[in-house]
Amino acid sequence: MPETFERPERGRVLMLAPHADDDVLGCGGTLCKHVQAGDPVQVIIVFNGLAGDPEGRYDGAAYRALRQTEARAGGAHLGLEDYEFWDYPEGHQPGPLEWRAAVSHLTEVVRSFQPDIVYAPWIGEYHLDHHVLARAARLALRAADFRGQAWGYEVWTPLIATRIVDVSDVYDRKVQAMREHASQLEYNDLVHKGLAITAQRAVYLALDARHGEAFCPLGDATADDLALLGG
Repeated sequence: MPETFERPERGRVLMLAPHADDDVLGCGGTLCKHVQAGDPVQVIIVFNGLAGDPEGRYDGAAYRALRQTEARAGGAHLGLEDYEFWDYPEGHQPGPLEWRAAVSHLTEVVRSFQPDIVYAPWIGEYHLDHHVLARAARLALRAADFRGQAWGYEVWTPLIATRIVDVSDVYDRKVQAMREHASQLEYNDLVHKGLAITAQRAVYLALDARHGEAFCPLGDATADDLALLGG
């Protein structure tokens, strides 16, 4: 059975999100609780998110800016203020040069920010960009000799939870944050579909709990991960 927590452990938090809105979907409630406790939280949105407009309803540059604005507006509901947008192209398996550059970039962030806790997509995420980021995070944490906690969160693909954080008391904030991502809600009801799993996660919590966020260890970099860097 997973461990259950009313609040996450304290510490400096680095949140790695593939796209704007994954920070909210993955563990927005847990991040909100970190902020409430006074923990510094830095959110890095790694990919440019242009694939989120498959019908081309927006101009590319304007759409990129819109998604960043939505991310900041959503984060404000959760108390999140520190956002970076790296604007990497999405939807492909990076080659060795791309892997090395991205891992080096992320390694320097880990060394400079010195987080105690890192959240990233769990390694079993089906979405390619999410899976790529999970592997990059594992490589960067290895390179930075990271000694803190690294947790994988779920967005598209349910994980086998080893811990559940009760987010019942901040769930309304999570919903409000998700509603700020109007460009994504045009294509999919992520408030209903994306957040529904939090109700199931509450099965592990107290009887009066309504919503939980699930995590599993991000894991260490494997030989297959290292092979992505080439040479």
